[in-house]
Amino acid sequence: MFSTLPRYPLLHTLGAQMLDPKLFDDLSRRIADNMPSGFQTLQGDLQRNLRVGLEAALGRLNLVTREEFEIQQAVLLRTREKLRSLEDRLAALEAAAGQ
Repeated sequence: MFSTLPRYPLLHTLGAQMLDPKLFDDLSRRIADNMPSGFQTLQGDLQRNLRVGLEAALGRLNLVTREEFEIQQAVLLRTREKLRSLEDRLAALEAAAGQ
């Protein structure tokens, strides 16, 4: 169902703040590596500043790890199944009471 979601450890969903520091390192390194050659002499400073900027920007978002998302997805599925079961029981009880 959610197979098209990226396999990054972050998803925008439930409201917890759990950010993977490896993501910041990876993103800041990728951005710094793709800068023009003149900026590559400043690559270390640029990478640190990008990391801080990314942490600040992403820190304001409500993010959870993929693991937390999948756990909540499973909880929701079980809740829906329980609701369907209870609705079926209620319908059977109402039918029996109507006879």
